[in-house]
Amino acid sequence: MNASRYSRLHASRVTIGYDRRVISTDLSVEVPDDSFTVIVGPNACGKSTLLRALSRLIAPSAGAVVLDGKSIHEYRAKEVARRVGLLPQSSLAPDGIRVADLVARGRYPHQSLLRPWSQEDEHAVAEAMEATEVDDLAGRLVDELSGGQRQRVWVAMALAQQTPLLLLDEPTTFLDIAHQIELLELFTDLHERGSTLVAVLHDLNHAARYATHLIAMKDGAVVAEGAPSEIVTAELVEEIFGLPCVVVPDPITGKPNIVPIGRDRSGRGSARTA
Repeated sequence: MNASRYSRLHASRVTIGYDRRVISTDLSVEVPDDSFTVIVGPNACGKSTLLRALSRLIAPSAGAVVLDGKSIHEYRAKEVARRVGLLPQSSLAPDGIRVADLVARGRYPHQSLLRPWSQEDEHAVAEAMEATEVDDLAGRLVDELSGGQRQRVWVAMALAQQTPLLLLDEPTTFLDIAHQIELLELFTDLHERGSTLVAVLHDLNHAARYATHLIAMKDGAVVAEGAPSEIVTAELVEEIFGLPCVVVPDPITGKPNIVPIGRDRSGRGSARTA
């Protein structure tokens, strides 16, 4: 395999799963450099499993996840953490930890005996907290926060890590619609500043609006991938989710917008043919 032909992060013919339960077999996925890649698909289709493999949390039983030209499992954990940041689907904070201290843990990969805490670390933490609007919570205990506030604190910790690659597993969970959009706009800003992002999202319209590259999965396999405007069709949505719909241009962005076809409640016949 000639690494120069591939992106910084990709999976090559991997078999992944948990214990003896295989989720995906012979799966190859490439994360385009400098992209905002979003993985979509129905529940239990393998989205989060793929993201965990890309982040080194699980090891493939066959094939390899490749980071910067070699297997991600050949790196030490701290070296991976300087290159790839991860916001997992569920995270547990230590009891009694304050917001600023949790966010500061994002700087751990940059610490060593020869490099103690510095002004650079202080600035990275402050910048991440401001970007996620948790700076006013700095002195609060994490376990006293609402679900949405906690989610933003975890995002701040991932941002403080300042990695060129950032993996996000359902980052908008627990957030109201306004904070979902704020967070997705923040990720778009990070992408425009040069970061490569990979996110698992459930909301198809958010995925189509914000992604530059979309990976659609079903039953552990990639069904389609490419720019949202090129691959998002009513046929694809029905194939993957079993959801009859129409796809129309988003009135703001022009990106694909999925409108589900519900039952016709007017008594005039089928909504599909109305």
